[in-house]
Amino acid sequence: MSKIPVAILGATGMVGQRLIQGLADHPWFSIGALCASERSAGQRYGQACVWRLPGEPPPGVQDMQVHASDPGALGELRVALSAMPSSAARAVEAEFRASGYAVVSNASAYREDPSVPLVIPEVNAHHLGLINRQPGQGYIVTNPNCCAIPLALALAPLHRAFGVEALCVSTWQAVSGAGYPGESAWDMVGNVHPHPGDEEEKLAIEPQRLLGSMDAPAAFTVSARCVRVATADGHLISVQVRTEKPCTPNQALEAWRGFDSGLELPSLPKPLFHLLERRDRPQPRLDIDRGRGMAVSLGRVQVCPVMGLKFYALAHNTVRGAAGAAISNLELLQSQGLLPSV
Repeated sequence: MSKIPVAILGATGMVGQRLIQGLADHPWFSIGALCASERSAGQRYGQACVWRLPGEPPPGVQDMQVHASDPGALGELRVALSAMPSSAARAVEAEFRASGYAVVSNASAYREDPSVPLVIPEVNAHHLGLINRQPGQGYIVTNPNCCAIPLALALAPLHRAFGVEALCVSTWQAVSGAGYPGESAWDMVGNVHPHPGDEEEKLAIEPQRLLGSMDAPAAFTVSARCVRVATADGHLISVQVRTEKPCTPNQALEAWRGFDSGLELPSLPKPLFHLLERRDRPQPRLDIDRGRGMAVSLGRVQVCPVMGLKFYALAHNTVRGAAGAAISNLELLQSQGLLPSV
């Protein structure tokens, strides 16, 4: 099977670089075009981008020409992965959609649009039906916030078996989540920095949408607090959950062990959940690369005297929480025959 060429929007940023890594040896897709801002357009990728990930860019990428984010200039391509800043994504992604593109976006610009699917393949693949409500031949699909993804993945088996009623969530988020150059070293070094963005608001609404139906979010409530910590990669989440039916730690572990999405996609890990028994795990330094960065590590599963159940969840924020999430959604679209033909 010939590979489907994909345009990467925002290719010079941190998530764009992860997308390039993820597509370099992908069995279904290839890098068809690299797009960035007007100031980078016309340059070789090696000139326009300072590579911030370990090692070197994949072979051949350094010499690829960077294009402006203009769907009319990319020939017959009809599939795009977007790693654009949300401020720019709204207009550009809409333009690509109007040109007949399937746009899979990591940006937050369209996450709250009721006609745009917010999808994690293992959790709510059926929400892709929303693309039929969008105008024109193209469409936009989004992946959730980088903390909402591991949170919703961890909750999905519990919600199906016991019914989630309420959550208290605290996050310790790595500096890579702010991109490059990110937050000031003055804020981060020797410090824990209460998150200055709208992470708490996103966590208050996205898990319910992911675990609900296409037209109605799940009814549970979320109280979230988010902080930035001086780690490079990996978001650690503390979860305290109240369920409609009683759920013991052993029952939660069995629900996670028995969870099977039924999907066979190249980027999805098996197992999805790594259940860690040591009291000091999961840790970003030791656990974020499980399942090639796509797995969720769970630990300290205990009785909570206030909410009923508590545990820690950890995921790689720029892989499972960003680029890998977008690529898995692209795989899901292809597996369901929903990508436009060239």
